[in-house]
Amino acid sequence: MDEKGTKGTKGTKGTEGMEGTEGTKGIVSDIERYANGVALLKQALSEVPPEAMKWRPGPGKWSVHEIICHCADSETNAAMRIRYLAGEAAPVIAGYDQDRWAREFDYHSLPLEPALQQVASVRGWTTHFLKSLPQSAWNRSGTHTEMPGTSYTASLWLSIYSEHLEIHAAQIRRTLAEWRNRGAK
Repeated sequence: MDEKGTKGTKGTKGTEGMEGTEGTKGIVSDIERYANGVALLKQALSEVPPEAMKWRPGPGKWSVHEIICHCADSETNAAMRIRYLAGEAAPVIAGYDQDRWAREFDYHSLPLEPALQQVASVRGWTTHFLKSLPQSAWNRSGTHTEMPGTSYTASLWLSIYSEHLEIHAAQIRRTLAEWRNRGAK
């Protein structure tokens, strides 16, 4: 157990006894980063006053509320993507138009709390899944419709999604700063 009372990744299937390899260190580190993303997102969200939640910094820009709804949809997709990569032979990973989804699904009309719960649930479930993967799974690959010519591996997936919520936590803070700078306090 670590200082948070959770089981660490050192003994995870596929990485046990391989702590000295650079690739495994990167995977273990990225899984930790992935696991910590929800806390970062929640912390950023806690700084936003209710009156700023649906404010957009400009045309085509997302509000904080829309960012959280995007994260719910994106993390749900991501959870399935890693499972396809780990469990299927040469899967094709389909991209989607995130801006279209925000418009078509009218994210502002959707409740915020279930979206945030979805992010936390999917991340929690997928963190356990990632820790259970054998070392051989990390090099399995497929193709991604938005990344032609790139070998889309499980390790590439992890490098993308380990920073996904970090990026959106920073986006929330930038949006809040813009809201404050425009005198919308």
